Amino acid sequence: MKATATAHPIQGLVKYHGIRDPELRTPYHDSISLCTAPSNSTTTVAFEPERPEDEYVIDGERIDGRGAERIRTVVDHVRDRADLDKRVRVASENNFPSNVGFGSSASGFAALAMALVEAAGLDLSRPEISTIARRGSTSAARAVTGGFSDLRAGSNDADCRSKRLDVPFEDDVRIVGAVIPAYKETEEAHAEAEDSHMFEGRLAHVHEQLADTRDALGTGDFERTFEIAEHDTLSLAATTMTGPSGWVYWQPESLEVFETVRDLRDDGVPVYFSGDTGASIYVNTTAEYVDRVESAIEALGIETLTWHVGGPARVRDPDEALF
Repeated sequence: MKATATAHPIQGLVKYHGIRDPELRTPYHDSISLCTAPSNSTTTVAFEPERPEDEYVIDGERIDGRGAERIRTVVDHVRDRADLDKRVRVASENNFPSNVGFGSSASGFAALAMALVEAAGLDLSRPEISTIARRGSTSAARAVTGGFSDLRAGSNDADCRSKRLDVPFEDDVRIVGAVIPAYKETEEAHAEAEDSHMFEGRLAHVHEQLADTRDALGTGDFERTFEIAEHDTLSLAATTMTGPSGWVYWQPESLEVFETVRDLRDDGVPVYFSGDTGASIYVNTTAEYVDRVESAIEALGIETLTWHVGGPARVRDPDEALF
């Protein structure tokens, strides 16, 4: 009863903010994202009958406290569904910087859910597995289905699950990640989302953004898709900055990236910035222009990672296990 799985992190395009049900981690509104590859999280799980207690290790560090509670929520849900009482050993590794705004919790919980389901012998579709991953991280639901994915905001597992979208320009997308290391606290920002006076305004506005994004993706409109993502980045920041804690995630380097992107666009380059809750920034462009965009960001003295759109979470061969 052992399995290994890999999942890619996500970039939010129309991002969710705030959690309606903290136990199920169902959001207040739908969200759309894309997966960024080749960055990934790889997780091995094993149900071991002789083990006295669960063990969770990420990047060589044993996890306890709130982190362990979130992992245990996913593990226990799978144990209940599979009618298992065995303890579990979990080891996970990220091949990209974590906790800087690049969606590592999404890929981590997606890989965890995929591996747990396989190890427990459950026969589930990826949309069904997305409801399991969502219990650890809402965005992980979209990392399970991969590519461009759409998570609906229902109040139960039948409704709140992710599905992959068919996007004509998927293969042409390139993402330059501007790595700006600044630790972030995403969960706390979600917890106080309702307390921002901008929150109701965001809820009133976001549904139109979602409809416009689905239309742009379906018709293959690259520019419109990522223009909406850029505007949504600013909308999200306005909401987080006006909550009780006044979360300001951006660093001076983040603002430099914004200006560089706008300068490139003025020169005719199809390029748009996007960011989740963190200082690091995604810069979205096409294969034709990616080298120019990457050079412009690196000229600011900022480390870059270059990605394409990644696929869904997948089970790996047994010989690729982490233990």
